[in-house]
Amino acid sequence: YSSVRLDIRRIGAIKNGEEVVGNMTRVKVVKNKVSPPFREAEFEIMYGAGISREGEVIELGSQQGIVEKSGAWYSYKGERIGQGKDNARTYLQQHKDVAREIEEQVRTKLLPVRQLRNGGGEQANTA
Repeated sequence: YSSVRLDIRRIGAIKNGEEVVGNMTRVKVVKNKVSPPFREAEFEIMYGAGISREGEVIELGSQQGIVEKSGAWYSYKGERIGQGKDNARTYLQQHKDVAREIEEQVRTKLLPVRQLRNGGGEQANTA
């Protein structure tokens, strides 16, 4: 008897030119006895590298208005970081400080801050 059951589906291919370098994947929680079921997540799995952290930073940053998307161009603080998601991902892999800065802003926007008894704030989920 399983406690958690996941439905994992490939929803698209990630290409670099003609070469397929990864998959866009959707995971749906079908059954969960330990927390609420029916949650969904979409992420990129790159061959030989695993889940693309930079791809998630770009996607979440774009959704939160931190990374601007104009046509195929991605920009951060007025500076263009890449034409197309693949080039933006490569830029963030080469510029870890920019990726970290965007990730911190995304975490600040999305994760709740709980108040400690002495009045100081602490992030509820730090990773």
